[in-house]
Amino acid sequence: MATKKSPAKKSTPAKKAVKKAAPAKKAAPAKKVVKKSAPAKKAAPAKKAAPAKKVVKKAAPAKKVVKKAAPAKKVVKKAAPAKKVVKKAAPSKKVAPAKNAAAAKAAAEKAKAQKAAAAAAAKKAKEKEAAAKKAAAAKAAAEKAKAQKAAAVAKAKELAAKKAAAAKVAAEKAKAAKAAAAEKAKTKKAADAEKARLKKIADAEKAAAKKAADEAKAAAKAAADAEKAAAKKAADEAKAAAAAAAAAAKRKPEPPKRPPIIKIETKDGITSTKEFKHEFLVEIRDSLNEERAKLLGQANRLENEANALIADAEMGDVQFDEDGGEGDTMVVERDQDLTLSAAARQTIEEIDAALLRVKNGEYGYSSLSGLPIPKERLRAIPWATELVTERAGGLGRR
Repeated sequence: MATKKSPAKKSTPAKKAVKKAAPAKKAAPAKKVVKKSAPAKKAAPAKKAAPAKKVVKKAAPAKKVVKKAAPAKKVVKKAAPAKKVVKKAAPSKKVAPAKNAAAAKAAAEKAKAQKAAAAAAAKKAKEKEAAAKKAAAAKAAAEKAKAQKAAAVAKAKELAAKKAAAAKVAAEKAKAAKAAAAEKAKTKKAADAEKARLKKIADAEKAAAKKAADEAKAAAKAAADAEKAAAKKAADEAKAAAAAAAAAAKRKPEPPKRPPIIKIETKDGITSTKEFKHEFLVEIRDSLNEERAKLLGQANRLENEANALIADAEMGDVQFDEDGGEGDTMVVERDQDLTLSAAARQTIEEIDAALLRVKNGEYGYSSLSGLPIPKERLRAIPWATELVTERAGGLGRR
């Protein structure tokens, strides 16, 4: 047999090559990364076989391992050194016969086919795992959405139950309040009806008594009024006749209707009119203020002199009687001072009234007829309130 020949025994380098492929065992931890990929560890004994032929033949179960496990593509890629192991076994061709070379070639092709199958199986497993993960994620999302929907429905039901309970309580409360209000209204209505009935009776009795008293009073008053009316009528007729006669005797012509005052503008506390411009009114206001200050000083001086005469009389022996001539003179002087002072103060009041008319736009017009007073008269007597013709006719004071 070819396996018993000494050259095959000398193919220890191939064994060493197989032994050098031992690092492929380190791929086992990568298999642990893939879930439930532990069965792939059973493929390790195939690597311990010294003959390359046996390694190839025993590597067939690795196909089942790939099919059963769902290793990641990374595990398949790390298994690539097995191909290098087969290539390193090429020196055996130099020692082994043509049969061994054919077997090695077949083993290489078979390993290549197995690698392709393992890659396809890994890709299919990865796709299956991705699909499973996607399905699991979709299922988890659906379950989560279902749970959220159920929670929302439960919350809505709870809220609806609370709202219904609150509405029920409010309805019962409103019903109780309505019943209480109805009962109260009924009681009040009965009380009001009774009160109205009693009031009606009292009012009827009172009205009857008042009617009788009014009738008696009216009868007595009618008789008295008739007598009084007759007497009053006679007296009124006599009085009217006398008044008519007196009025006819004392009748005087009525003053003409007052024309309207046309005001123009207000400036510096002075309201000018159509007949009296601003400049003229300023002149009149200054004249009035000057005359007022003069009269005020005169009135104060006269009052002080009168008071001084009274003080002197109280301190001396002056007799204010018929026998004391000096007392008569002092009394006359005092009365004269007081009279002049009163006249000055009366004129001051008229000046104040004239200043107010200057401010309001009514200055310079007759207080009787409403006609404008001539400016010459106003310059002479700034506080004048009447025309010369009106004063001469006795219709006014100035």
